[in-house]
Amino acid sequence: MSNHPAETQINSSNNLAKSSKSYYLNLSILQPLILLAPAGIWLLLLLVLPTLIIFELSLVPDIRPGDLVNPSGLQNYMRIFDPLYLQVIWRSIGLASVTTIICLILSFPVAYWIAQIAPKRWRNLLLLAFVLPLWTSSLLRSYAWITILRPTGLLNTLLKTLHLQPLELLNRTPSVLIAMSYSLLPYMVLILYASLEKLDTRLLEAAADLGANPTQAFWKVTVPQIFPGITAGSILVFITGLGDFVNPELLGGASSMTAARLVYNQFLGATQNWGFGSALSMTLIMLVSIAIALVIKFDKATPKR
Repeated sequence: MSNHPAETQINSSNNLAKSSKSYYLNLSILQPLILLAPAGIWLLLLLVLPTLIIFELSLVPDIRPGDLVNPSGLQNYMRIFDPLYLQVIWRSIGLASVTTIICLILSFPVAYWIAQIAPKRWRNLLLLAFVLPLWTSSLLRSYAWITILRPTGLLNTLLKTLHLQPLELLNRTPSVLIAMSYSLLPYMVLILYASLEKLDTRLLEAAADLGANPTQAFWKVTVPQIFPGITAGSILVFITGLGDFVNPELLGGASSMTAARLVYNQFLGATQNWGFGSALSMTLIMLVSIAIALVIKFDKATPKR
């Protein structure tokens, strides 16, 4: 019986330790939830719920403003397989893909020069100067390109001064590609700069010592190191280009119909078919999600060197 008080004290200490452990465990679970709550609520209200509403509307055929929402089938999705609409979707994917390639080719030398060659004291200023056009409205930039590319614009005036043949670019696909590439180029530069700034130049020196020429060193040393940046920049530019509405609308003319313009026509144009517009929107969301998932899976499956 003399050990009973000691055992009671030990049991009390064990219970206190268990309760303290449970408290800290609950606290460790609550802390991330508290930190994620503002962003989670924001995404729920402005992304998840609107997407669910769009999905519900996509199941209602020929719905117009003020009609009763009564989901009844996949007629709107089946309508997308019409050759006319498939052509519009493929045109949008083509414009976004070509814009991504142009931005990647043009931005890499700029990002490499700023990250590796330019003096460090000037790098922030150079980046600021390069992204300065983003401070202006995208609509204003599009109108600026109209001024440059129209038949009596700055470009053709310069060509006539040089006794060269004027170019018919406005209201054609090249003008859309020029404007989209110009608008999205700074994003690619910034992302590539972030990757190239961390480039381990010692590996390039080692490759040169082992007999690799600059081309081999670029593909086997530089590209694997900055591949995550290339992937992130390409995804950002492609998705933004796929949803671009202003540049195709102002510079493409009637012959450059894209998926974004088609969705706009279904909601705010003369047709006013919200169900079909919602189905188109959900299709684009699914295509982009699948592309991102495949890129992430491919990136994880690629062996790191």
